[in-house]
Amino acid sequence: MTRLLDVENLTLQFDTDEGRITAVDGVSFSLEQGEVLGLVGESGSGKSVTAKSLMKLNPGNAIYGPQTRIALHLDDGSVDIMSLRTSSELQLVRGGAISMIFQEPMASFAPAITIGKQMVEQLLIHTDMSKKQARELSIEMLARVGISDASRRFDQYAFELSGGMRQRAMIAMALSTRPRLLIADEPTTALDVTIQAQVIELMKDLVAEFGMAIIFITHDLGVIAQTADTVAVMYLGRLVERGPVREVLRSPGHPYTRGLLEALPDLEDLDRPLTPVPGDIPSPLERPSGCVFHTRCQVAIEGLCRREVPQFVDLDEHHRAACHLVARERGAA
Repeated sequence: MTRLLDVENLTLQFDTDEGRITAVDGVSFSLEQGEVLGLVGESGSGKSVTAKSLMKLNPGNAIYGPQTRIALHLDDGSVDIMSLRTSSELQLVRGGAISMIFQEPMASFAPAITIGKQMVEQLLIHTDMSKKQARELSIEMLARVGISDASRRFDQYAFELSGGMRQRAMIAMALSTRPRLLIADEPTTALDVTIQAQVIELMKDLVAEFGMAIIFITHDLGVIAQTADTVAVMYLGRLVERGPVREVLRSPGHPYTRGLLEALPDLEDLDRPLTPVPGDIPSPLERPSGCVFHTRCQVAIEGLCRREVPQFVDLDEHHRAACHLVARERGAA
């Protein structure tokens, strides 16, 4: 496979009234063309902030670390995303080579402008199509994502569509520019289970057809099991585990990953009590020292986990976890 994206030491802080907070701390990962990466973790773990960094969509009070490197590898060369400054430069990654699907479709659609007009507008910005060509492609994409009577829906407003239709229309708009990378930020959370299954199947089909890569952000490990090739687990701004989805879900290495899996209901044993991860995720203003998970970890090593930041340890060829206990068991520490 061909490398599409390299993220190295992504560190992001925000200046707030309460002080400077760290939202993402030293995150590194890569993505191949056609790969689906599942990014999982509790709310507040830094998933969406990490994804928005790939398009520099974070607000003006965001401060990127000096060692942060984000490289997007396209057919005509690599793009250093951190060097992009102006709006015209950022058009390359904002809706061009990278598109984003948000959890709430109304965050993408202006309520007073028809869906079709918005789809045409972005195509005129990112391509050299005429208005007629942009209209034809937009209607075609609406039909391809399963929206019936697409030519009529094209002239409707977002509030006239059901939640499932709005989500499909947002996917159609994101895909119409033929992005190399699609970021899907919890796109199925607000949908009922039947529509959720349809959207997941649709995205898998589109990956196969267009060969694009997807970063799928969710807290639902069941969705990740159905969609992702690899999974990265985040906690309080740090990656704690990464590997092939089947390996991570069947043999989790990090205590936090195990905690997320144990909190899932078991349909084959309905009497089994749920086991939530104890405690709450700390405030970014009160980041724990050492391993950021040690305040909630039931197998933390006294003194060591509080004092030192764990390094990644190989569990298998492509499966890694950042945990002192794993390192000790593997003889790496």
